[in-house]
Amino acid sequence: MSASDARVSPPPGLVDLAAERIGGVALVANDEFFAEKENLLKPGRGIFIADKYTDRGKWMDGWETRRRRTQGHDWCVIQLGLRGIIKQADIDTNHFLGNHPPFASLDALCLTNGFPSDASAVEGLSWTPILEKSPLDPGSQNLFAITSDQTWTHLRLNIIPDGGVARLRVYGIVVPDWSKLKAGELVDLAAIENGGVPLACSDMFFSSMNNLIMPGRSENMGDGWETKRRRGPGYDWIILKLGRPGTIRKVEVDTNHFKGNYPDMCSIEGCVAPGASIDELTGSDTRWGEILPKTKLQADTRHFFEKELSSVADCTHLRLNIYPDGGVSRLRAWGTATEEK
Repeated sequence: MSASDARVSPPPGLVDLAAERIGGVALVANDEFFAEKENLLKPGRGIFIADKYTDRGKWMDGWETRRRRTQGHDWCVIQLGLRGIIKQADIDTNHFLGNHPPFASLDALCLTNGFPSDASAVEGLSWTPILEKSPLDPGSQNLFAITSDQTWTHLRLNIIPDGGVARLRVYGIVVPDWSKLKAGELVDLAAIENGGVPLACSDMFFSSMNNLIMPGRSENMGDGWETKRRRGPGYDWIILKLGRPGTIRKVEVDTNHFKGNYPDMCSIEGCVAPGASIDELTGSDTRWGEILPKTKLQADTRHFFEKELSSVADCTHLRLNIYPDGGVSRLRAWGTATEEK
C-alpha cells in the first residue's frame, strides 16, 4: 500500500474533529489558486497523478496557494464537525515537495453563533494560538501535540508564507452539549457525535474500528469494521467508551453490505470502569456484564434488540464480540444517561 492510499486512523481514544465525514467544513481561505481548500478534510492522505493539469497549473490533491510576492502569509479557516478538546494536529504535506510551506501555525476559537459570512471579519475574531509557528517537513505527516484543554469549534491553519498542504487532521475528544437532554430520554451513548469512541479491537485488517459508530448507514463494505478470516480458536471483539455513562435499553447491530463475510453470531457486554486505561479494559481484572447474549446474525441486515437485553447500570464501556470473525457496519446503543452528580 502506498503512502497515498494508506488509511489514516486517529490515535486510540481520539476523534478527527475536523473530518469531512462528520461535518467538518473548510469555510474560507485567503487564497486557493492551485488547489481547493475543501481537499484538506477529505479521507486518506491524497493522491498524485503525474500528468494531470488544470488551466492554472499542476493538479494537486490538497490546498495550494500561489507563490506569494508580498508580505504576510496564507490561511484557511476550518469549522470542526464536532466541537471538542484538541490533543494532536497532523499537518500532512504528502506529495508537496518543492512547494510545501516551511512553517505553519494554528489558531482556534469557540463560537456559540455562526461564523461570519464576511471574510474580512476573520481577523477581528478572538483567535487563540494553540500551535506556535512550527517547521514542516515536505511530503510528510507533521504531528504536533496540542496542550490547550479548552473546547473549540473553529480552527485557522496558517501556512508561512505560502504553499500546499494535502490534509489537516485534528485529533481530540468530542465535547457534546448535554444541556438539552431530558431526563430518561433515549440517546445513542456510543455515537461519535455524543462522545463515543472505539478504544481497542482484536483486529481491523480490512477496515477501521472507527467506522463502527460513524453517522448514518455505511456507504459500502469498506465503511464498517471488518476483521481478517480467523484460522484458529477464539473470536474477535471491539471495546468502545461511551460518551456518557448510562443504562443501555436498545441496540442495533447492522451488517449492511456484509453478505459472505458477516459474523455468524454476536454478543455485547458492558462494564463500569470510569477512567480505565486500554490495558485495564483488555486485561483479566475488568468485570464485564452481559447485555446481549450470544445471538445469531444475518447478512446485510439491521438487527434490533430490546427485550433481549440485560441491564448494566452506569455502564461506561461496551464490548461487542463477533463469532468467529467478519464485518459489522454500525453499532448503535441507545440508553438512558446517568445523571451527573
